[in-house]
Amino acid sequence: MNAKDFDKKFDQGKKDIIDDLDLFTARRVNQEQKRINVDFPSWVVDSLDREAARIGVTRQSIIKVWLVERLKAEAANKALNGDASSGGH
Repeated sequence: MNAKDFDKKFDQGKKDIIDDLDLFTARRVNQEQKRINVDFPSWVVDSLDREAARIGVTRQSIIKVWLVERLKAEAANKALNGDASSGGH
């Protein structure tokens, strides 16, 4: 089934579209995982571990959540300020 036929079927409210999907090869755009290594001073790791333990999550989880929150805040700030420059990171 091509995308146009799939969209038409979905738009018509068909309940059985799940049978038309290959869930084993499906991917969420921009959600693929990529492993990186980051070195932090020991005091940062200790602080992350304390905060992670306080809220009951892993160190990796708190790093991910905080980074995503910061990136979203930066994007929102740029949008509000009309800053279209890429910044050359």
